[in-house]
Amino acid sequence: MGLGRMLERLGECLGRYLSKPIPGARSLTPANLEQLAASIAPGDVLLVEGHTRISTAIKYLTQSTWSHAALYVGKAYAEAGGGEHGLIEVDIRAGVRRVGLNDFAGLHCRICRPVGLNDEERRAVIDYAGRRLGYRYDMRNIVDLARYLLPEPPVPMHWRRRMLAFGSGDPTRAICSTLIAQAFQSIRYPILPRVAPAQSLDPGCWGCEIEVLYPRHFSHFVPRDFDVSPYFQVIKPTLDAHFDYRRLIWGDAPQNAKDRH
Repeated sequence: MGLGRMLERLGECLGRYLSKPIPGARSLTPANLEQLAASIAPGDVLLVEGHTRISTAIKYLTQSTWSHAALYVGKAYAEAGGGEHGLIEVDIRAGVRRVGLNDFAGLHCRICRPVGLNDEERRAVIDYAGRRLGYRYDMRNIVDLARYLLPEPPVPMHWRRRMLAFGSGDPTRAICSTLIAQAFQSIRYPILPRVAPAQSLDPGCWGCEIEVLYPRHFSHFVPRDFDVSPYFQVIKPTLDAHFDYRRLIWGDAPQNAKDRH
C-alpha cells in the first residue's frame, strides 16, 4: 500500500472519530430556525459553531467561534435534498452535499452576506458550488487536524492556519470554507484579499492613489474569514425581526452565586 493510500485510510478512520459529537456539548445561544429562515437569502454564508470533535479542532486552530461554513442556496438544487431552505456544505464523511436549515437546529449560527451582488452574480456563486455536489472531503486535511489530539499540540500560532491548507490538492476534494471561497473568487468577489500599498499611476497627481487587491489562495480560507471580512455584512435575525428591547420579559435575578451560572 502506497503512502498516499495509507494517509487516505488514516484520514477515513480519523474522520469517523472526529465527526462524533462531544458528549454534553451544547450552545448557549442556539439559532431560532424560524427567524433564521426569514432573514437568510441566497448567496449568504452561514457560519456554525459545531459540537463535534473536529469542530473543536478547527476552532482551536483558527482561534474562532466558528468551525463550519455553508452556502445558502434556497430552492436551487432542491433535487439533491435539504428541502426549500437549502444550503450546500462539505461534510467530513459525506462530502459536498445539500442540507436544510433543520440540520443546524440547536447550534449557534451567524449569517454573513456579500454586499452588492446582482442576481446573475449570486446565481454564478450558487452554481459554482452546486456543480460540485458529490465531491469528497479532503481526508489528507484530517491528518493535519489530528495533531490537535496530542496532549500538547506542537503548533505555533503562525502555523495554525496553514495546517488547514495542506490537504491533497485534488480538485475533486474540498473543505467547507475552501469551496465557498472558490465560489466567490470565481466572480472575483473579495473575502480577505491582500492589499498592495496605495500607489499613483501619475506621480504628479495628488489624490490619485489606488489600492490593488490580490486574491489569497482559496485553500488558506477558514470559516471565521467570512465573519471578519470587511466585504460581508453580518445579519442577526433577532435584530432583523423588528427588535424592540422594551418588549422583553425579564425574570427575577438569581438569589445565589450558583444560580448565576
